[in-house]
Amino acid sequence: MALKTVKYFILLTAISALLITGCSRKNDSFISRNYHAVTTEYNILYNGNIAFEKGRKSLNEAYRDNYWEILPIERMQILDEVILPGQSKNADFTLAEEKAVKAVQKHGMNIQGKEHNPQIDEAYLLLGKSRYFDQRFVPALEAFNYILYKYPASSNINQARIWREKTNMRLENDELAIKNLKTLIEQVEPKGQDLADATSTMAQAYINIKSLDSALTQISIAAEATKNRFEEGRYYFIKGQLYNALEDKDSANIAFDKVIDLNRKIPRKYLISAHVEKAKNFNYEKGNKQEFLEHLKKLEKDRENRPFLDHIYHQVAQYYINQKQDSLATVYYNKSIRTNSSDKILMARNYEILGDMNFDVNNYKLAGAYYDSTMTKMVENSKPYRIIKRKRENLDDVIYYEGVAEVNDSILNLVKMGEFDRARFFEDYVAKLKLEREAEAERLAIQEQKAILSQNNSGQAQNNSFKPKGNSANASSFYFYNDQTVAYGKNEFLRIWGDRENTDNWRWSDGSKATQFATTSNAENLNPENNKLLDVDFYLAQIPSDEKEIDSISKERNFAYYQLGLIYKEKFKEYDLAKSRFTDLLNNNPEKRLILPAKYNLLKMYETLGRTAEVNILKNEIITNYPDSRYAQILSNPEAALAKDESSPKSIYENTYKQFEAQEFESVIKKCVEYINTFEGDEIVPKFELLKAFAVGRLHGFEAYKKAINEVAVNYANTEEGIQAQSILDTSIKGLENSEFEDDLTATKCKVVYQFPSASKTEIDTFKKTLDETIELAKYNNLSTSIDVYSKDKTFVVVHGLRSIEAAKGFTDIFPSELKYKIDRPFFGISTNNYRTVQIHKNLQAYMANK
Repeated sequence: MALKTVKYFILLTAISALLITGCSRKNDSFISRNYHAVTTEYNILYNGNIAFEKGRKSLNEAYRDNYWEILPIERMQILDEVILPGQSKNADFTLAEEKAVKAVQKHGMNIQGKEHNPQIDEAYLLLGKSRYFDQRFVPALEAFNYILYKYPASSNINQARIWREKTNMRLENDELAIKNLKTLIEQVEPKGQDLADATSTMAQAYINIKSLDSALTQISIAAEATKNRFEEGRYYFIKGQLYNALEDKDSANIAFDKVIDLNRKIPRKYLISAHVEKAKNFNYEKGNKQEFLEHLKKLEKDRENRPFLDHIYHQVAQYYINQKQDSLATVYYNKSIRTNSSDKILMARNYEILGDMNFDVNNYKLAGAYYDSTMTKMVENSKPYRIIKRKRENLDDVIYYEGVAEVNDSILNLVKMGEFDRARFFEDYVAKLKLEREAEAERLAIQEQKAILSQNNSGQAQNNSFKPKGNSANASSFYFYNDQTVAYGKNEFLRIWGDRENTDNWRWSDGSKATQFATTSNAENLNPENNKLLDVDFYLAQIPSDEKEIDSISKERNFAYYQLGLIYKEKFKEYDLAKSRFTDLLNNNPEKRLILPAKYNLLKMYETLGRTAEVNILKNEIITNYPDSRYAQILSNPEAALAKDESSPKSIYENTYKQFEAQEFESVIKKCVEYINTFEGDEIVPKFELLKAFAVGRLHGFEAYKKAINEVAVNYANTEEGIQAQSILDTSIKGLENSEFEDDLTATKCKVVYQFPSASKTEIDTFKKTLDETIELAKYNNLSTSIDVYSKDKTFVVVHGLRSIEAAKGFTDIFPSELKYKIDRPFFGISTNNYRTVQIHKNLQAYMANK
């Protein structure tokens, strides 16, 4: 027995040794080749391909197509982030890559430079594809090139060449990819899926280089060659998009019809998108509109299309807008919005169109709200975003002034009413307010009652307490069978509604108990402030009676009218609206400063509209009643007005700016105030406001400057000067805030300052001239001088170019005695940075105290 066991052991050992040596990766035998091939294909590569397909599926599911642009051939989102060695975006592709590497390392049979395992080329192909979808394109290219170099006779050679060109295309080598794919098609003449893959890849490369005609040819071949229905539907859809881009709508519709014919063989998103694209191409002049609308309605009613109602509603709205049925279009645009679509471009278009519709009918406030919503659905700082933002910003002023005009008009109308009319007006308002509160209280009470009953029913159903009398087998959860719930319901009814008779319209009874609902039943929910709103006397007390207050409201209203007239005329070219606002202004006893500009603007509008009679009336009125005005001079002598006129706003501004450069800040401020009033409504006004702010800062310091700049930014937000002021507030103003002094001893740039309190300009100029001559005689060419205004009562003569505070403090000592006496007057030395701080914050006294 023992001998027999020994024989079995020896035989087993021999067989094991034979298998081990026979399956060696370095042994080119039938057993070895087939062992490694089978193990590679049905074990390692099988699991690798499963991981690869799982990763590719998750990639496709995560990708969101943008149907507003030509779809990419391949559904893959290219990310900008850099992937470092050893990192991965997708664990499934990492696993697939590991399996491919394992197949090569453990089952590769590279003997004397030749691979004997026929599955290793499959492993390299899987390796390259895994890296490709993991967006590591350079390593992927290496894997595909290795197949082409090592396995030229491989059955996967065509796929390797196609994937290599796909990778080249991702590396933005589109021309190279096109060249190599053309060579492949000419040399090999691939069929079936290889042909579909090659031509679709070439089509994408042509799209990338904007050669849409060539892309169209290739995508047509791919759509015919592929056996994958999903790809077929996508390729035909892209074909339709390419035709649309080339403005061939008839051919595009034929391509979209092919997508529609595939019906349930493709994802429904392609099907509905094809219907939508055809709807966009509908010919409203020659097409059957009734049939087209019925088709859209059929799509709308199909239950399977519910996930796509956002686009269907949008197309129905587009139909109605084309038919000038704006009210129905508005309904369907809002329906599209209420679907809460994930398509932000669609939502932005819905909001923008609604904004434009309201803009066109002069409902600027609502238009502004729609534009606000539009921007929330757009990529911030993109070109479309900036266009909408500018359009929205242009509405800021008109919305503000329309609000002011509306409110002030309402107040002034109440002021004009008699006491009886006022009381009646507010009685009607309070009655309406009470009805609204009753309706809201009723809604809340019913909602609360439903919640209580639902809670009770739920609890009673669990413990079977809702049971009818009689047979327990017929137990019911109907709440009327529970005495406790019925009693509770009766008490709640009495608490909310009072003791009502069983009659029609019982809620609107006039009995004292019925009216209790409106007055006292919810008193506990009304705070004293809310109760005031139901008191007519409260409103009557708010009406202004003081003449100064009424006059102020009237002036504010009139100014709003004037601004609205200018905005409608200049920004929106809405001349009827502008005329209405200017006319309203002139009919409401405006300030004198607004009358002439309003009439002149009316005249210019009538000129634009070709209304000669009105132009002549206003022209004669302005020339006769305001002969000394700038407007009368322009109208009397138009030729001279075309030339540069010293009295023109531009010339006056230039002269004022010259005074600013000459540091005549006090005069500049006074003149800016004067010209702002004189040229009220002219586009030059913001320039004067900004110039005044600069002059205020130079004369009065940082805090006054900051306040003045802020006023320009707020009051003229939509002008170039307002934008500049806001930019100053956002950036440079922060660098001026620090008012602390640094140590002069460490400074390498210093100045010498001579103070002249309330001195005449002649005296200052004379001293500066003497100082310049002295410096020149002493041959100190590195020094220069300037006159700097510090405040309206103090001016500095400053010497620049000193390199230390000691040199600045001993400035006169550097001159010989025969020159020194010429400039012998009090001065002080200061570092350049501290001098800048003194001028910005006007804190010379603080600096001198710390010396």
